[in-house]
Amino acid sequence: MACGLVASSLNLKPGECLRVWGEVAPNAKSFVLNLGKDSNNLCLHFNPRFDAHGGANTTMCNSKNSGAWGAEQREAAFPFHPGSVAEVCISFDQADLTVELPDGYTFKFPNHLNLEAINCMAGDGDFKIKCVAFD
Repeated sequence: MACGLVASSLNLKPGECLRVWGEVAPNAKSFVLNLGKDSNNLCLHFNPRFDAHGGANTTMCNSKNSGAWGAEQREAAFPFHPGSVAEVCISFDQADLTVELPDGYTFKFPNHLNLEAINCMAGDGDFKIKCVAFD
């Protein structure tokens, strides 16, 4: 899934919130949070891009089903700042994932895989995860 933090056997159920708190690197280019069944089946690939992969100050989301990427969704809200701390809260139901960002920004991303539980999370890039909590 990633080279950074990887957590498995999460068994996150619909309505529960996964909170990830960490520090954005001072020279951040991008970071990734992946959630799903395993590395080939992601209900959410969350990728804030400061200046990477053709994106600047944009948040790109995608899903992966049996190793095949879906259509990208770009979010205009970008409340991340190099050298700051940030918290992201992700919850889901059968239809959508709800992503809460700093400064009160919230958006939805379709649950293309119709997962009934999220078992894996992986984080990588220019975001040092300090705490993961479940609500």
